[in-house]
Amino acid sequence: MTAVSATAQLAERLRRTTDPGRVTTAGPEYEASRTVWNGAVESRPAVVLRCADAGDVQAGVTAARELGVPLSVRGGGHGWTGGAILDGGLLLDLSGMRQVTLDQDAGVADVQGGARAMDVAQAAEAAGRIAVTGTSGSVGIVGFTLAGGYGPLGGRYGLGIDNVVAVDLVLADGTAVTADAEHEPELLWALRGGGGNFGVVTSIRVRVHPLPGGAADPTVVAGTILYPWDQASSVLKALGEQLPTHPDELTVTCGLFTGPAGSPLIYVAPTWCGDADTGRAAVEPLTRLGDPVMAQVGPTRMTETLAATDTMAPAGRHVEVRPRTVPGLTDGVIDALVAGGDALTSPMSAVYTHRLHGAAARVPVSDMAFAMRTPHMLVESVAAWAPAEPAARHRDWARALSDSLSAEALPGGYVNMLAADEHDQIAHAYGPNRDRLLAAKRAYDPDGVFHASPLPVVS
Repeated sequence: MTAVSATAQLAERLRRTTDPGRVTTAGPEYEASRTVWNGAVESRPAVVLRCADAGDVQAGVTAARELGVPLSVRGGGHGWTGGAILDGGLLLDLSGMRQVTLDQDAGVADVQGGARAMDVAQAAEAAGRIAVTGTSGSVGIVGFTLAGGYGPLGGRYGLGIDNVVAVDLVLADGTAVTADAEHEPELLWALRGGGGNFGVVTSIRVRVHPLPGGAADPTVVAGTILYPWDQASSVLKALGEQLPTHPDELTVTCGLFTGPAGSPLIYVAPTWCGDADTGRAAVEPLTRLGDPVMAQVGPTRMTETLAATDTMAPAGRHVEVRPRTVPGLTDGVIDALVAGGDALTSPMSAVYTHRLHGAAARVPVSDMAFAMRTPHMLVESVAAWAPAEPAARHRDWARALSDSLSAEALPGGYVNMLAADEHDQIAHAYGPNRDRLLAAKRAYDPDGVFHASPLPVVS
C-alpha cells in the first residue's frame, strides 16, 4: 500500500468512525493544529484528528496501526523540537481536551490530555488550592508533568511528576487502560519519567495542595528582582551561596535576558509557598545580592505569574533550546553564563534556570523512572529569533553555551528538552533506571509507535 493510498484510506476511515468534522487534511483548522509554539517547526501531517475524548484517540490509534501510518500526538504544542508534529503521518490533536475536574475532599484534580498549566492553576486557585506547574501558563500540563516537571513549587511539593497518582492512556493496540498504584503499577512507574513514550495520555490525576489563605487568599509570595549586567558575576556568586540555605518553601530561579535598554540583565525570581509574613522575610535577602534596578516581590497568585511568563515568550518565534543539568552556581557555571550573556546574538534569546531541591530531592531514585534526584539546576539556553532572520548564528549561540557548561554538568539531562542529537545526555538521562524503563517500553510498546521524548539506545 502506498503512502498516498494509506493516508487517503485513513482519512476516510476516521470520517466514518469519528465526527467527520474533526478530521482535516487542509484548511484553517488543519493549520491551527499543526502550528506550534516554535515557529521554526514546519512539519505537515497527512491527516489531523482533533480529538474530543478517549474514544477518538482509540479510533485514531487503531486506524493508524492497521494502515501502517506513523502517529504523533499534540497536547499543548510547546515542545521546541516539534516532535508532536510528524511529516506525512496522523496527528492526534488533543488541544481541545482541556477539562479539569477538581475533587476538593480528595485533594486531586483529573486533567484531560490537552489541558494547559493555566487551566489547572485556575481550577486549583478557585478552590483555595495550588497545583504544581512550571513557569508558563500555555505549556501543556501532561507533557510537562510526565517527563519531570520542574517548577516554582518544587521545593515544597516536589516536581510535577511527584504529584501524579494515576494516568489514563491508550496503548499502541488501541486498548484504553488506567495506570495507578493498583492497576498496571509498572506502567505507572515508567510513565513517571518516560511520559508519552508508552501511549496517548488522555488524562492524568494529580494532587493539588492547600494554601494557608485558602480560597479567601490563594496567594504565594513571588516576583522578580533585576540586576545590571556589570554585576552579573557577583550577583550570581552571592545567590549561589544563599541557595543551599533555603527552606523547602522557597524555590528560586535565575537567568538572563535582554532589558528594554538593549543590554542583558540578571533576573532572580523567588517563589515562597507558605506563611506570607515569613515569606517576605525569607525573600528579602535576595534583593541585596547587589544593587537591583528593580525589585517587585510580594503576595501574588500563581495564575498571575504564569500569565506574565507567557507574555515574555510568545508563540511564533523561531527557537532552539539546549539544556544542561549542573550541580549549582559554581564558578565555572557563572563564568559560562556571563560569557553567554556577553555573546547574545538576539534580544529575544535568554537563559532560564530551574532548581531541584527540598521535597523533590528526597524522592527515592527507584520510585519512578525519573532519576535526577541529586540537588541541581537545570539550565536552558534558549535561542530565539524573528522568522525572517538567518538561524545559524542563533543556533550556534545556544549550542556554544551548552557546550561551555558541559565540563560542569552532571551526567544525563532533562528529556523534555533534549534534541535527538544530544546523545551523551540521552544515554544517561535515566541513570540506574534505564534498563527497567526500556524493559517497560518493550512490554507496552514493542513496535515503537510512540516517540514523545528521546530514550536511551542499548548498544
